[in-house]
Amino acid sequence: MLDNILNWLFGLKVVRLFKIKTTPRWVILLIDLLIVLFSYTIVMVADYYARGTVYSPMALVINAAIFLVVYFMVIFFSKSYTSVIRLSVIEDLYRVIQVVVCSTFILLFVNMASVIFKTTPLFRFWNVLSIGATVFTLMVAERLLIKYFYMRLTAAATDGRRRVLVLGTSLNSLILANALRNEIGGKYEPIGLLSVKAGKENDSINGFKVYHFDPDTVANLFVENSIYALIFDSASIERMRGGFADYFMRNNIALLCINKVEEFELDDSKDETTEANISTFVREVQIEDLLGRDPIVLNNALVSNTIKGSCVLITGACGSIGSEIVRQVASYQASRIVLVDQAETPMHDISIEMQRDFPDAQIELFMGDVQNYERMEQAFDQFRPCFVFHAAAYKHVPMMEINPTEAVLTNVQGTRNIADLSLKYGVYKFVMISTDKAVNPTNVMGCTKRLAEIYCQSLFFDVAKHGGKTQFITTRFGNVLGSNGSVIPLFRKQIERGGPVTVTHRDIIRYFMTIPEACSLVLEAGCMGHGGEIYIFDMGQPVRIYDLAQRMISLAGLKPGKDIEIREVGLRPGEKLYEELLNDKEKTLATSNKKIMIAKVRVYDYQEVCRNIDNIISWARQGNVHNMIYDMKVFVPEYKSNQSQFEAIDQEIQRNAQ
Repeated sequence: MLDNILNWLFGLKVVRLFKIKTTPRWVILLIDLLIVLFSYTIVMVADYYARGTVYSPMALVINAAIFLVVYFMVIFFSKSYTSVIRLSVIEDLYRVIQVVVCSTFILLFVNMASVIFKTTPLFRFWNVLSIGATVFTLMVAERLLIKYFYMRLTAAATDGRRRVLVLGTSLNSLILANALRNEIGGKYEPIGLLSVKAGKENDSINGFKVYHFDPDTVANLFVENSIYALIFDSASIERMRGGFADYFMRNNIALLCINKVEEFELDDSKDETTEANISTFVREVQIEDLLGRDPIVLNNALVSNTIKGSCVLITGACGSIGSEIVRQVASYQASRIVLVDQAETPMHDISIEMQRDFPDAQIELFMGDVQNYERMEQAFDQFRPCFVFHAAAYKHVPMMEINPTEAVLTNVQGTRNIADLSLKYGVYKFVMISTDKAVNPTNVMGCTKRLAEIYCQSLFFDVAKHGGKTQFITTRFGNVLGSNGSVIPLFRKQIERGGPVTVTHRDIIRYFMTIPEACSLVLEAGCMGHGGEIYIFDMGQPVRIYDLAQRMISLAGLKPGKDIEIREVGLRPGEKLYEELLNDKEKTLATSNKKIMIAKVRVYDYQEVCRNIDNIISWARQGNVHNMIYDMKVFVPEYKSNQSQFEAIDQEIQRNAQ
């Protein structure tokens, strides 16, 4: 009978006609206080009839007020009123027990104090316990009743939901499944839990059937049960990165994730209690999720103490790396942040972003090219920075093979300009961003970055011999996920167009890192370094680009080779199959962060470096590409061109050496 009434009251038509409002928190708090008042009343009435105890009306009112105040304080500070419609009964039970036990102890303490100071207790010991027991019973009943009504409501409103499995049988997995099941107007209907452990075929947990993972039958499991996707949280991300995700992607099973269970807990700033909108935290898995690794733990206190209150100048401030450095420096409360870049529209865009996200930050916009020494000196003279983060550079390998003189003028001469000005104007720390392509370079871009490394390092040791204080530090990175022009955005566009997805070689591999992680490393390196260091860090395992393409196609719900063609187009000019962070002769030293290392590299004589770089820059300005590349290869003998027109110069050098 009750079910029929509930179905009529909370039927699907009602759900469709009316938007379900969330219960304001103050209403839940008021109900809890009414329960306390009601419990106090019935216990006092029972005490009167059982023992004949008589209290004056004033005493009853005062005692009731004491109970209400104590319970209100405990409920308010424990936030139990925010969890009426909660993710699990266990959580609710814990909160209620916490409220009742704490309140009872406080009331007993107040009663004891009244005996000490007034010689008469405010209320009977057993009355306090009886009221606590009654409050506990009624609050639990209240929450169970609300949960029951919501379960009936959500059961009547599951049309249109997509059937999903939740990965794992842990408490977090169960909480996630319960939350999705009880969500009003949700997108997903969890029909069970997918366990990776052996167990009985007919296991169930809290009403959820447990399905056991079998790589040979997982596709049939999803098809036979009309399951749309597998949902998992951050606790399972390492398993997914380790290849577990491939079982599902190969079978066109969608993958959904939620970063952590706490994300869909309630926002304390909102005056409402709800489990709604949990689905908004569930998102499709991106390839970046499957390429990550254990996050690098950074010394944020060191960075904060060093950067806070300092003037920081950032070149290339509108690029992928530079703009993230700007954001992080702003979060560390630098006194002034000078953004140097030659790109007008991106500079405008980041200025708007900084005004919105960091309204208190003092941002200076300085348009200019790092090749222009006089213009750069104006920035140093005007702002007198304490820290310089040099991110301005040309980075696209094929483009720099076509325009090698510009690569030299920006990456070498531009770096030299900023380094020399940092020394001239007494900058405390200069941090240059290099690349793994500088190790055993096979292209112009990589060699120009190696030349920039050599110049900064030799400048530091020369300056140190003459009592200079400026510290010159270098950081080497691999490929950055999602950066401008990187492979992942390119693959996404190709998949959206229906293919083909183009890879240069089936066996080409690359290291990847996230932009925020890369920039955090830059900041920590700048703070921990003393000068002359080239910092590298543990980037995990390299990724085969062909496998990356297959995964991205599968994540899009398509089949590689069938729906989307993967086409090999051959190595581009200057490209090599794999990148390195160290060449064969280099070794590393440990730092306080086990993920960050210092490369021990050959240190060049500064005067020799200047002579060679002067010649190279001179040839670049004259447009004499042959002589410029020739001198670069002689000075950096490990620079051997690959798939490039400049391979002929390698052969020429070899003939001349014979």
